[in-house]
Amino acid sequence: MNRFIDIAAPGIAGLTPYVPGKPISGLERELGISHSVKLASNENPLGASPKVAEAIGRAMQDLARYPDGGGYDLRFALGAKHDVDPACITLGNGSNDVLDMIARVFLRPGDESLFSQYAFAVYPISSQAAGAKLVVAPARDYGHDLNALQAHISDRTRVIWIANPNNPTGTWLEADELKAFLTAVPENIIVVVDEAYSEYVAQEAYPDASQWLEDFPNLVVTRTFSKAYGLAALRVGYGISHPDVAELLNRVRQPFNVNSFAQVGALAALEDQAFIQSSVEANLAGMAQLIEGFEAMDLGYIPSVGNFITVELDRSGVEVDQALLREGCIARPVANYGMPTHLRVTVGLPEENRRFLDALKKVLG
Repeated sequence: MNRFIDIAAPGIAGLTPYVPGKPISGLERELGISHSVKLASNENPLGASPKVAEAIGRAMQDLARYPDGGGYDLRFALGAKHDVDPACITLGNGSNDVLDMIARVFLRPGDESLFSQYAFAVYPISSQAAGAKLVVAPARDYGHDLNALQAHISDRTRVIWIANPNNPTGTWLEADELKAFLTAVPENIIVVVDEAYSEYVAQEAYPDASQWLEDFPNLVVTRTFSKAYGLAALRVGYGISHPDVAELLNRVRQPFNVNSFAQVGALAALEDQAFIQSSVEANLAGMAQLIEGFEAMDLGYIPSVGNFITVELDRSGVEVDQALLREGCIARPVANYGMPTHLRVTVGLPEENRRFLDALKKVLG
């Protein structure tokens, strides 16, 4: 028992730390192996645009200077990208930072935070830390059931969280159904649409919810540079919202929360949309490769539009994961999401996907 738990905020007692994907260095150090493959954290296997490294190199001369605390250039570039006023943009140390700001601003003890079964783990962590009551609506086919979410709205609901596409299941919502749901939500409830994987989605009916801010002033859309843009190491994301919402979020945003390299790297990444297109094409090919491998092993999977896919096993996902680690392959068990016989697998390069599939076949016997 932690000796200081009694003086911590009430919501902290029931929390456990978020567990990230195991780093390659950690696995190789523990097992004394080399040439491991990491398909656990939904990173871009192509890396980042070469323009990012060039921009960061130029910024090295200003190491002794604080970053631009307001992120002026990046906010204006993002405003232009989404056709919104820069006052609508809130910068974060990754989009998780923005999600946490939302919880701190809009959730108090006794308030209700509503999200779907199998939703991203940060929603309950940030909500509970703020003292809110967690309300979980049942999923449908591992994805958001908007009717169930609507049925769970009460007069104490303050924030609703929706990931589109959803992590860890890869499921997604079409524009018409999501817009109808937003129309039905009372205006005094903040609705967060987390679009961390939006760049990978090829379906025409997939919405860019940032274009709906005029219709829904209670809407906050979050995006990240950690996935398709390949800047996970830099930690930079952002929220798009009504200026009044953004102004409140910026009241709790930590000073200099997005460092100088992250800002210039993100600006450079935005300018290289050809790299994003290459990443999308590589992802589609890799997804097809993994699906073909799963079907050859007669394994079920959840259809995904992200850069990952969740495969269903006939045994414990944690046990399979441990065996895969010994083969030098890092995937992500999702038992903590209530999916004990599933593994989430990031789409990698062709040789990485093949290495994983071979190892999975060996482990499953």
